[in-house]
Amino acid sequence: MHSFLFWAAAALLPLVQGAGVTGSATGSAYGVTGGGDATPVTPTTTDELLTYLTDSTPRVILITKEFDFTGSMGTTTETGCIPSSNTCGSAGQNAINAANNWCGDSPSVQVTYDKAGITGISVASNKSIVGVGSNAVIKGRGLRLQGVSNVIIQNVHLTDLNPQYIWGGDLITLVGTDMIWIDHCKFSLTGRQMIVTGYEAAGRVTISNNEFDGATSWSASCNGHHYWTMLFLGAEDYITLVNNYIHTVSGRAPKVGGSGSIFMHAVNNYFYDVAGHDFDVAKGGNVLIEGNYFDNVTYPITSQTASDGGYLFNMASGSASTCSSAMGQTCQANTLIDSGAFADYKSTSLLATIAKKEADSPIVPMAAADVPKYVLANAGVGKLSASGSASASSKVSSVVASKTSSVASSSVATSSVASSSVASSKVASKTAAKVASTTVLSSSSFSKITSPTTLQTVSKVASSTTSAAPLTTAPAEVSGDDSGDDTCDAE
Repeated sequence: MHSFLFWAAAALLPLVQGAGVTGSATGSAYGVTGGGDATPVTPTTTDELLTYLTDSTPRVILITKEFDFTGSMGTTTETGCIPSSNTCGSAGQNAINAANNWCGDSPSVQVTYDKAGITGISVASNKSIVGVGSNAVIKGRGLRLQGVSNVIIQNVHLTDLNPQYIWGGDLITLVGTDMIWIDHCKFSLTGRQMIVTGYEAAGRVTISNNEFDGATSWSASCNGHHYWTMLFLGAEDYITLVNNYIHTVSGRAPKVGGSGSIFMHAVNNYFYDVAGHDFDVAKGGNVLIEGNYFDNVTYPITSQTASDGGYLFNMASGSASTCSSAMGQTCQANTLIDSGAFADYKSTSLLATIAKKEADSPIVPMAAADVPKYVLANAGVGKLSASGSASASSKVSSVVASKTSSVASSSVATSSVASSSVASSKVASKTAAKVASTTVLSSSSFSKITSPTTLQTVSKVASSTTSAAPLTTAPAEVSGDDSGDDTCDAE
């Protein structure tokens, strides 16, 4: 009892963050305060919102409605291209010709796009951007955090950045940042990444309780699933990815590495209906994957990960005690249902760094079997009252989770993007009713190749029996890869 009271008191200390913000960040961004105790402001026009986001004054900015930037900067018609990934015409994504002549020799096509979508709003330091209720939407422009620190983005739906085009826009960009907390947000309908870091250090970042909704009518993988989910490339990134609902996507969910030095703790996330791949880890990437629930995921980890120079620890059989010893608490196995191969990775060198960066507010994960119910009830916009505190996976997680996991999933109401919301709610209700057998969705554009013998099909993780997909290797990335990526087109 005394131990619980100690941790409960410790968890309440960072709540002195001012009006508007609910809970406190755990993991890497523990201690972030955003706008602190600044008097909250409530913008009523897009111009007011821009002023509050970009000025040098610490602010708590309350978002109470939809702010639509579509058309605010006009449109552009120019020559783009049909990338090799687009084998399905209007159901796929054509591309804007980004920096460094990204299109190359691909067939040309005229593209008309909204300029606001490719021009992120430059958010200044010391801001809390907080949605009120379930109708807080920023549509048509993303948020670009460059050279700033101490920012909280909570309970906001970011959406609609030229989703029909590759290079149509990134919803959140982090370049040369530190102490960033992205919590209880929803991401949908974007041309490129939902969250991306630049080649400069993103610093300490916690991404918690968010919904990544990839349902789209324009899919780079030609299967109704968004391909560009999360990309982390920073020179020095420490990322906690916890309690997120990632669904109806087909790639980069997330991609970690390719440059820089990125340490990620991916814990208690719910991956559902991924018709492609989740983790793709390359040189510079260091990832601890524990306590996650993979349901209907074609490739939980790409086979390329084994040879691309990254490091992973994914709770392979017999490795739990090693993880627990390094992290200072009990680590949890991952659960896979109707999902593909899950190779064993036991790179212990990354554990000490992650434990050190999360030492002030360590994540103590719930069992993977409890993740779907908890995440569906708490992740996304309009769910702050359900979770009570955004720090549900901190030292008090076992108590909080037991009380909140029974809370029914509340609906997300937004004034726009109805088709995306409907698709998302259908997925959620379908998933909540089933944590059992499903059919793995595979894209016709992804050829399945016999896997290397080093891969193994997981038949059982923890106490959950899995029905794994045939042993296959993940496809190469959708055309273009990271050359001149979204991280640096404005740098």
